[in-house]
Order: sequence, then structure tokens, then C-alpha cells
Amino acid sequence: MTETAIDVELLPSIDAIPAAEWDGCACPEAADGFRPVDPFTTHRFLKALEDSGSVGPGSGWQPSYLAARRNGELIACAPLYAKGHSQGEYVFDHSWAHAYENAGGTYYPKMQLAVPFTPVTGRRFLVKPGAEAIGMPALVQAAVQLTANNNMSSLHVTFCTSDEAAASQKMGLMHRRGQQFHWENAGYESFDGFLAALSSRKRKNIRKERATAQAFGGTIRNLTGDEIEPGHWEDVWAFYQDTGSRKWGSPYLTRHFFDIAHETLRDDILLVLAERNGHNVAGALNFIGRHALFGRYWGALEHHPCLHFELCYYQAIDYAIEHQLETVEAGAQGEHKLARGYLPVPTHSLHWVADPGFAKAIAQFLDAEARAVDEEIEILTSYGPFRQTGEDHD
Repeated sequence: MTETAIDVELLPSIDAIPAAEWDGCACPEAADGFRPVDPFTTHRFLKALEDSGSVGPGSGWQPSYLAARRNGELIACAPLYAKGHSQGEYVFDHSWAHAYENAGGTYYPKMQLAVPFTPVTGRRFLVKPGAEAIGMPALVQAAVQLTANNNMSSLHVTFCTSDEAAASQKMGLMHRRGQQFHWENAGYESFDGFLAALSSRKRKNIRKERATAQAFGGTIRNLTGDEIEPGHWEDVWAFYQDTGSRKWGSPYLTRHFFDIAHETLRDDILLVLAERNGHNVAGALNFIGRHALFGRYWGALEHHPCLHFELCYYQAIDYAIEHQLETVEAGAQGEHKLARGYLPVPTHSLHWVADPGFAKAIAQFLDAEARAVDEEIEILTSYGPFRQTGEDHD
């Protein structure tokens, strides 16, 4: 084997790769002991999904991790899954599946290179610093070849970075654009500093919503790390089931995931809990990255006006300002976020389709969709809540 030869393995469990090796590719910046940029591609997060049974047999997400080695050294890896459905992805291809199967094809299983149940932009091709020129092409080629060799319909890389999208297009993958709503920290020193940047009407509305929410008859607490107790997860599970049953039909994560999260992930987590009469009645679960706060799950056992906005959006902004985080990502969809200071930003995914005719049709669709997404982002941004130049303060 020459010095530049790359061997790519397909591994059925994250345990086949030592945590230090995986994280050396996924989050080398965390070697200094501080937070990773992306907590969701860490070995501990993916292992929690696997060990809890949230992915694996019976879930429709069968792990097939890619590991690229040069002279025995892991230089690149990727979270890859064989999928038996299109649930838990947040980049919707149900119409593609229906069209393909109506034409006589078999859409499932397919391959999904992604973090399950996590619509958060981040690197999907996890390459060790210095190996970018060879590591990423090796992973892309291996993922496409695996899909083709197993007669699967397609490969999908969801919520990748814009740089990965540009590079992968040159390797033959199709680029799809979407959009989410993110809050950006413009160096605000306080929540009032953020409000000062808004139009008078939006500023007054947010103040009114916060006052309404905080009058729910209880207290709101932010907990992270050792402040989180094992008993809190029973409440979080109840909140998660409430939301999951309404949105997805059944929750994606198992109850055991939250027990593992307490042991291995609680330093990455911010819980925002609303307590009333000695009981937690609502809560929001966030993950903390080096530069961003990621809102993941929300639920409530009691309805109180505006409490959702307070726990999910305003408390997150408060935390980001206090801890000098650059961004709050509040999850997928939701145009109601716009009025609360969360502006639309593009998201990216990549797709490879085995059938040439079907691939051509999808490429045409993606061109039209991209133009529509760009137009929507432009229009939504123009309706944002921020004060226009020359507008007076109240």
C-alpha cells in the first residue's frame, strides 16, 4: 500500500471506532477541553442514539458508519444509515418515493448520511485537519459506490455545510436548498439591547409576550451539567411524548436515550423548565455548541399563553447573549419565529440517484425549487422585525 492509499471500511456500530479517533475527525477543536462546534456528530451523541435503540434494528435507521484510513490512521468518517422509510430526516423526499414507486421502482431501502432526527447544519464528511483533499472524496466515492453496489435507489446527505455542498456537486451529487430560521447575535449586551434593534411594534409585542408567559403562575429555570438531576428526565420524556405524538405520531427517541443523555451528554445540554405548584409543566431541551445554541425539543403538560415562545425562543436568546454565543438555531420550519427575531437562512442537502432518468427529473425539480427557496428567503427577510434605517426608538 502506498502512502496515499485510502482504505474505507463500513462498520455496523460506532463502538468499532474509538471515541478519540472519531472525535479527532468530528470535533478536533474540542481537543483543548472546550465544547465542540457541533455536539451532534460527536462519538458520545451518536453512541447514545445507538445504545438507546433509537437507531438500529426496528427503527428504520440501520447504522453503517464509514471510516477512511491511511496507513492505519483514521483520517475521515461519516454517520451513514440504511433507511427503510423517510421519517426523522426533515428534508422531505416522500414525493420522490411515491413517483419512483408509481413508475415501478423500489425506493426503499436508501442510504442516508446524516445525524438522525436532527435538522442542524454541520459537517457530514468528518475529515481530520490536513486530510481534506483526500478524505472527503474518499467518503463521497465510498457512499455512492455502496449505494450502487447494493442496488439502492439513492443516497441523501442532509444538513451539510455550504462548503460540502459546493465540493460534492463537483463530484456528481445534486444540491438541494432549504431554509430555517436562526437568531443571530449582533454583539448584544442584553435582551433589551436586542429589543432596541427591533421595530417599535415588534418590540412591544415581544415584551407583552414575555410578560404574559412569565405570569403563568410559576418559575422558569435554566439547568445544565450537574444542575440536571436524573428525575428531570421523566418530565422531559413526558414533554417529548406530548410533542411527538402530535407531530410525528410516535417519538423517534426512546426513553433510554434520556437516561444515557444524563450520563454522557448533560454537559452539552441546556434544559429550560417551567415549574408550577411543585411540578414541571413545560420544558425545552437545547444542545450547546461552541458558537451556537441548538433548540431541539419542547413540550407542555399544561397550556399557558406564550409559554412556548418564552421557553423556546426568548430564554434561548437570553442564554446566547449571556454566554456570548453567535447563533440560536431553533429547529426546522416555523414562520412564527420571524416576528421573534429569527431570520431565514439557507440549508443544504446532497442527493445521488441511481436511475439516470429519475435523476434528471429530480435535477430539474431542484433547479426550480432552489429559485423558489431563494425568493422566499428574500421576501421573508424583508418582513423581519428589525428596525429600518431612520426609524425612531420608542
